[in-house]
Amino acid sequence: MKKKVMYSLFLVLFSLFLLAGCKKNVGTSEDNAVVDEENQTEEISYDYTFGFTCIDMSNPYYDTLEKSIETELEKVGCSLMTRDPALNVETQIQQIQEMIDAGVDAVFLCPVDWEAIQPAIDALNEAEIPIINIDTQIKDVESITAYVGSDNKNAGYVCGENLIELKPDGGKVVILESPSMNSVNERITGFEEAIAGKGFEIVARYDTKGDLEQSRQAMEKILAQYSDIDAVMCGNDQSALGALVSLGVAQRDDILIYGVDGSPDLKKELAKSNTAIAGTGAQSPINEGKDAVKVGLAILNGEDYEKNTYEPTFFINKDNVKMYGTDGWQ
Repeated sequence: MKKKVMYSLFLVLFSLFLLAGCKKNVGTSEDNAVVDEENQTEEISYDYTFGFTCIDMSNPYYDTLEKSIETELEKVGCSLMTRDPALNVETQIQQIQEMIDAGVDAVFLCPVDWEAIQPAIDALNEAEIPIINIDTQIKDVESITAYVGSDNKNAGYVCGENLIELKPDGGKVVILESPSMNSVNERITGFEEAIAGKGFEIVARYDTKGDLEQSRQAMEKILAQYSDIDAVMCGNDQSALGALVSLGVAQRDDILIYGVDGSPDLKKELAKSNTAIAGTGAQSPINEGKDAVKVGLAILNGEDYEKNTYEPTFFINKDNVKMYGTDGWQ
């Protein structure tokens, strides 16, 4: 009997010994002397400062893009110096020089004017500061470090495809563009390629710089000059919303309006039953911002990166707007 008791006691002590050797950490990290290396995750932190300057921060697209970039940078301990050129390329050039003087490590740049911005590009290259060109490419693509933007040509093309479906016999078209912005140039090119040979005639085109108010004013002039218009192709959603205001004042609900962006404001219009907005070539500033940060960090860390990154674009209209929602960007 004593032998059995002693043997049982031995088993209990032996089990306690094994449990002690397999101790699991509980409570806070300060409560545990043993570090569980398998479950430990290393927090990556860099001390980089990036500059950010985009065409016009009153445009919701650039505001969302900036917030996406800032959020991703904060996750890894980096900071962002944001400047708003407000559609003025000379202001943008000056702001970039301020970033150089402040000692930024890299710059996210969407140029107000894809050609006139070159002096700032040259200054950044001379200072050996990497340039992550975003959203719209500069003219001299060889002088940037990397580009991250949307498939803008497709964004315009899908609008043209929809116009052909709704107006199979063709018609008269107005274009609200912005020749100084290559992203808009690509959108318009994609649209024109889609409708080529389909019976459409472009009767007017105005440079509205992607601005809502300038687009409203231009559309007002166009309506006074042309009574027979079937559709308006706009370089971005802000231009489309500006055109919509003028059509509303003129009580013209027979003209189709197309934009590019997929902004919440335009999607809200699409959700209405009586809007002239036909659709938008949608893109995602959130994803563009995330990918821009990945590329920027890879450049500064001496890692491999893609020279050109193109985000997918797609068409949103009344049929699928509910799927994408109207409260935010896709």
